[in-house]
Amino acid sequence: QVQLAESGGGLVQAGGSLRLSCEASGRTFSEYVMAWFRQVPGKERELVAVITNNGGGTDYADSVKGRFTIFRDNAKNTVYLQMNSLKPEDTAVYYCAARPSRTTTPDASGYYYWGRGIQVTVSS
Repeated sequence: QVQLAESGGGLVQAGGSLRLSCEASGRTFSEYVMAWFRQVPGKERELVAVITNNGGGTDYADSVKGRFTIFRDNAKNTVYLQMNSLKPEDTAVYYCAARPSRTTTPDASGYYYWGRGIQVTVSS
């Protein structure tokens, strides 16, 4: 079992930046592939970014490539999402998720543990 807690969300103007953090507690953090998803009302939860267990591999949704960066610090049991050049369409609830595997997947059903979510609002 692992517990995930997101922080760092809020309101920002278009073009601005935010950094989300997700701290994990419980089992060994390096056993998990970590990901950030986001969801807006009426739409399915979508993968934003994913990172492998040792941080050596990352993947991003096309809509955020070049603007967002996912990275992790296994010594601090924390995964981050640096979001730059934010756009109003980035407005969503962002969720941290953990997958007890060494392979990644963009499918939300492949992630066993979830944070409660944190609101990110980008004003135009």
